[in-house]
Amino acid sequence: MNPWFLDALVIAAYFILILWVGLYMGRKEESFGDFALGGRAIPWWAVLASIVAAETSAATFIGTPGEGYALRNYTYVQLAFGTILARIIIAYLFIKAYYDHNVYSIYEFLTARFGTKSKNAASALFLVTRVLASGARLYIAAVILVLGYEMLTGVHPDKTQELLIYVGAIVVVSIVTAIYTTFGGIKAVIWTDLIQATIMMGSALAAIWLLFRHIPGGWGMISEKLNGFKEVTLFDTGIDHSLGFWPNVKRILENEYTVWAIIGSTFFTMATHGTDQDMVQRMLTAPDVKRSRRSLICSGLADIPIVLIFLSVGILLWVFFQTNPDPNLPKKTNEIFCYYILHQMKPGMRGLLIAGIFATAMGSLSAALNALATSFTRDWYVSFVKKDASQHDLLRVVRVATIIFGLLMILVGVATAYLVILHPEKRIIPIVLGIAGYTYGSLLGVFLLGVLTKNRGNDTGNIIGMIAGFIVVAILSGLPNELAQIVGGKLYQQPAWLPVIEFPWRVMFGAIVTFGVAVCFKGQKGT
Repeated sequence: MNPWFLDALVIAAYFILILWVGLYMGRKEESFGDFALGGRAIPWWAVLASIVAAETSAATFIGTPGEGYALRNYTYVQLAFGTILARIIIAYLFIKAYYDHNVYSIYEFLTARFGTKSKNAASALFLVTRVLASGARLYIAAVILVLGYEMLTGVHPDKTQELLIYVGAIVVVSIVTAIYTTFGGIKAVIWTDLIQATIMMGSALAAIWLLFRHIPGGWGMISEKLNGFKEVTLFDTGIDHSLGFWPNVKRILENEYTVWAIIGSTFFTMATHGTDQDMVQRMLTAPDVKRSRRSLICSGLADIPIVLIFLSVGILLWVFFQTNPDPNLPKKTNEIFCYYILHQMKPGMRGLLIAGIFATAMGSLSAALNALATSFTRDWYVSFVKKDASQHDLLRVVRVATIIFGLLMILVGVATAYLVILHPEKRIIPIVLGIAGYTYGSLLGVFLLGVLTKNRGNDTGNIIGMIAGFIVVAILSGLPNELAQIVGGKLYQQPAWLPVIEFPWRVMFGAIVTFGVAVCFKGQKGT
């Protein structure tokens, strides 16, 4: 029997199970409210699993082991501590406001607080950013298929073949996910997320168990190769005592993972989990504020062991290939885990791990599609096309929107794959998280103004503040030069004293600038 037959059987069973559960759980969709919020009747523990599945994308499944392999430490976990603090703030600052205003799209809160222009600007930022960020994640699930092609044929695909493999995988994953999301709504998203989270964690734990078994000498060899774990650090201050104050500040802002990045991570998570319809929508499916808060805070506590597990996979992979040298090992760190799965795991278990990769990709994609369609329908269709639309009309529009956004994400996923093929040195995590960093600071700044003040801010000031926040972050992160480099150019020389900030800091600077500008404008209406 072909050794790949069992893997194919496992993967096929996964896709069939997900489609069946998604369509079955969403079989009673009768209104827009059912599609968007599931009648606010989802158990808090299912919401918790859905949050974990959505934020643990294929970028985490493949990219985080890549970070562990490249860095051989746990400094990435420092960002997770910031996410816990952020979720506590969100739970008591944002969630109640959303429930009190009975919103479907969280940007409706900005209409009540400031006006329609603020809502439109925030919703537009979300739509664009979410399509780009979620689309960029899509290509990651196909990495293992590219390596599988090489394993089966003995020939590394050329750039054209590699791109075609990415395109095929992106299209298949998107179509399957769009089917159950279109017909099942948020209930299909949450219950399939529960399955996907289970498969994802089971796969990661299985990988750690197998790596321990495959490393000769076990724990002793692991300790030896890692120099007695002296360099496997959890915290890094990023401070060089031989430098002065500003050089150290610059050094910290230009470093992705330091203990100070907990501050940046707090702002980042406040934006992604408090002002992003993708995340907040599932929180609003809980029956009340109390259970919504519980699911959110518990998901933050779950983040630390999850990140530790995936980083451990990467570190153990490094030890394994130090003790088992392989001349064919991929040069891209984000392909190492996939290479190990294909070449070292037995049939069946290999299929489970591949299904785990697809599970993470589909979990985050389904949530994004549902949130994008909901936001578009409430914020744009109802506001500008048909204010008195019936529930039947809204359900039809939101389903069509789901399909359209799925097509847009396919285009972004293919473009991302093309970029990575041209620039193989690019790491996944900074790419995916960096996209949100450019715009989410502006979103967070406006929402903070809305919940922290009663009579400050208006549509005009908010839009000026959001533009200012984006411009500042773009300059501080060197975005213009990054875009110019894609076509082989350079726009300007960054001054030596000015830091080029890394992705954990972008939202913080964007939020502070947006809030600082917008608060200068007197409010026209209160909550």
